Amino acid sequence: MSKCESCIVKEFNSLKSLTRQELMRVSACKTGKIYKKGQVIFEEGETLNGVYCVRDGVCKLTKLSENGKNQVVKLVVKGGLLGKRSLVTEQKTNLSAVALNDMEMCFIPKSEIMADLVKNPKFTMDVLKKMANDLKDSDISLVNMAQKSVKRRMAEILIYIYDNFGTNADDYLNIVISREDYASIVGTATESAIRILSQFKKEGLISTKGKQIKIEDYGSLKWIE
Repeated sequence: MSKCESCIVKEFNSLKSLTRQELMRVSACKTGKIYKKGQVIFEEGETLNGVYCVRDGVCKLTKLSENGKNQVVKLVVKGGLLGKRSLVTEQKTNLSAVALNDMEMCFIPKSEIMADLVKNPKFTMDVLKKMANDLKDSDISLVNMAQKSVKRRMAEILIYIYDNFGTNADDYLNIVISREDYASIVGTATESAIRILSQFKKEGLISTKGKQIKIEDYGSLKWIE
């Protein structure tokens, strides 16, 4: 496990605003955690006593809906910081986190980082800005759900995964998620998600191999209405 002060991952989150001395102290108290694909990192309603920094891998954040289904709210990748809200409030987490593939995480106890929120205003502001951006993303997501068609939302999530996570050597999307998760992300029934992906395949926009998806016509996918 690398030291926080020399870890490149910190450049992607609020930890970059800590001084070298603060990072060295945080590094001495953090613990490394490995999560296998499908493993729960934390569950909705838990009290988080610290923050998780994603060193490698991808996880999904989900919210339990009234009908008992888990709605995928966000995908979090390398550099993501989970549990920021636990630093500034005593609220229990309102989301669950589940590993989408094998992950490596660093856990930093809240007790070790609280002093930095008080003493380092740059760090405090960065944490608050990240939380504000999360709220903005939630607002945008709500508007998209109300105003855009399911086909459009499906096209957008495929493009999002392609743009942010890239492809493997065979040009399939690096992130492999279930059809149920695709349905959850775009806010539709699994059967509808499968039908739309099949339609995209017939139109030559994508091709598939098992759960893997390859984007064949990026330009046309962006113009789906």
